Amino acid sequence: MNILVLGGCGFIGSHLVDRLLAAGQSLRVLDRGPERFRPPLAGIDYVFGDFGDNSVLIEALADIDVVLHLVSATLPGTAALDPEGDVARNLMPTIGLLETMRKLRIPKLVYLSSGGTVYGIPETVPTPEDHSLRPMNSYGIVKVAIENYIRMYGANEGMATTIIRPSNAFGPRQGHMGIQGVVATFLQRLRLGEPLQVWGDGTVVRDYIYIADLADLVARAVLSPQTGVYNAGSGIGLSIKEVISTLEGITGRTAQVDYRAVRAVDVPRSVLDISRALKDLGWEPRTPFAEGVKLHWGWISTMASRE
Repeated sequence: MNILVLGGCGFIGSHLVDRLLAAGQSLRVLDRGPERFRPPLAGIDYVFGDFGDNSVLIEALADIDVVLHLVSATLPGTAALDPEGDVARNLMPTIGLLETMRKLRIPKLVYLSSGGTVYGIPETVPTPEDHSLRPMNSYGIVKVAIENYIRMYGANEGMATTIIRPSNAFGPRQGHMGIQGVVATFLQRLRLGEPLQVWGDGTVVRDYIYIADLADLVARAVLSPQTGVYNAGSGIGLSIKEVISTLEGITGRTAQVDYRAVRAVDVPRSVLDISRALKDLGWEPRTPFAEGVKLHWGWISTMASRE
């Protein structure tokens, strides 16, 4: 099977490449540049460029059986600052991708959406995939729009489509610039002795998934004939205070916490129902939160020793 991984040099993408390579698949990666934390891998056909550039995209799609779409040009915070840019850089290029796939008759697409933003404030927790979609910010609105276009092409063109809605992924090779990724950002700040910035009083609850578990689910979706929408999380909610307590215990460092005003866009509680993935794909997360944090901390410590 020839698989194109859009965004395969990013945090999630690099782990999916590892998982698919281990499964013996033939891979091509399209990204804007090489991986940040390791050199190019042998056996990968790398194409560097913007997936919104049609000439680059057509080159990357040649002889491909499955497209794995991981690209997101914005984060929830940056999307809120520039909604028009969010649409222009994410929705429009994805429509272009779907149209090019239609013309080239590429039969399957797997798309990474968002489990933390598309549902809005959930009526049911843990939240199942058939919950109504009521996003509260531009990032979630664009994710839902992309999902709807994918469904339309799936229905009208006979394209097999799978949508994965992940919770908060963390683990090695995740950046820690404070823009996204609570675990990565907090671990780095603990290492440097810097205060942790928390929006609200620390009672906001989120679902966290270790990157290897997420990669396993997405790889199963790529390789399975099964299609549909799947949540990807742990199914367990942790408050920010509980996260900080776990990080303190593993690092042996005491956190200085800077509590700030709560943000209107923050959902108070977000935990995903992951039973559908178990039923259809035989998947369940295998890495407890504390174990994943230990692995992440070990990687951060190793990288710091090389600086």
